[in-house]
Amino acid sequence: MIFYFAQWLQEQVAGTAWADPLSALRVFRYITVRSAGAAISALLLSLWFGPMVIAWLKELKFGQDYLDKAQEAGTTANQVFTKRGVPGMGGILIVLVVDLTALIWAQWNEFIVLTLVSLLVLAALGFYDDYKKLTEQKSAGAAENVKLVVQFALAGFIAWMLWLMPETHKLITEIQVPFFKNAVLADAAWLGAIITICAIVGSSNAVNITDGLDGLAIGCTLIVTTVFLVFTYIAGNAVIAKYLFVPFVPGAGELTVFCAAMIGASLGFLWFNCHPAEVFMGDTGSLALGGVLGIIAVLIHQPFVLVIAGGVFVVEIISVLIQRNWFKFTRYRYGQGRRVFAMAPLHHHYQKLGAYESKIVTRFYIMCIVCAVLALATLKLR
Repeated sequence: MIFYFAQWLQEQVAGTAWADPLSALRVFRYITVRSAGAAISALLLSLWFGPMVIAWLKELKFGQDYLDKAQEAGTTANQVFTKRGVPGMGGILIVLVVDLTALIWAQWNEFIVLTLVSLLVLAALGFYDDYKKLTEQKSAGAAENVKLVVQFALAGFIAWMLWLMPETHKLITEIQVPFFKNAVLADAAWLGAIITICAIVGSSNAVNITDGLDGLAIGCTLIVTTVFLVFTYIAGNAVIAKYLFVPFVPGAGELTVFCAAMIGASLGFLWFNCHPAEVFMGDTGSLALGGVLGIIAVLIHQPFVLVIAGGVFVVEIISVLIQRNWFKFTRYRYGQGRRVFAMAPLHHHYQKLGAYESKIVTRFYIMCIVCAVLALATLKLR
């Protein structure tokens, strides 16, 4: 919106005495300037609206009074009861701030529209899940099949749209892998569609599973989004993309502004979500943020970079799959289910072993930063 307003204002004063003073508005043409503005605006809006949203959620009695996995895994009575009554659905704050900030600072194109709409769809799905949890005071929420159907439908629609449009057709038909200068496969539409769908659905659920301790999911999301802030800028810049042998995607640079908005909103939310949390983002935030990370990775032709940068998310969801399938297999084979971990996902395993919540979160942050550095290193290792 600011980009279009600045452009319109310059056109109106062209040839007048105001033309020279208002020439400074040309800075809004630069993605870097608008990204900085988006990050700062999102942070300030989150800090401003945060207390109001928390108070509103408490007024609606959307506090958590059931015992979830994090509380069950707590090693002391204090850990069990400190989370009772803390409002969920805090992801509403993140989603609204990101959408508003991106609309203000980004130059609207098909990538921005697709990402914003997808964010709202996944947030609505998460809101429905959170609403059932908080109103029924049960940890189950919406049926797993219902969530998967919506996620796969959205991911399939995105894959289909990208395949249909000539300018984005290669995002589906060509397979890009880190460490290789060129596409490893061409004209592989079916494989590309499968990778696209898996990236979006997998990322959405992986972030959701990671959201089990104060500040864990939002902090890791912040780190991974920073990686994609760099990748989106490079992908949208023809000169830098050519130099680094990264696929150039016209229009993808505007996703840098979106990533900046996510970073600012995530920082603002972390202010309230750090231990001891004043609010939880719930599935409203985790499903939406995870899904959008997958979408951004697909739109810049880097879904495999997401696997590296989001290594913590990958390990978390794999721990759940191992635990669940091993339990089912041993119950079938021996008549009694056995577990690989004390509790899944992995952060609850360490909590169950007696580690303090803050220590687990800090160490997961460290591992996430290591994964982020490895992902950035792929830019030169080609």
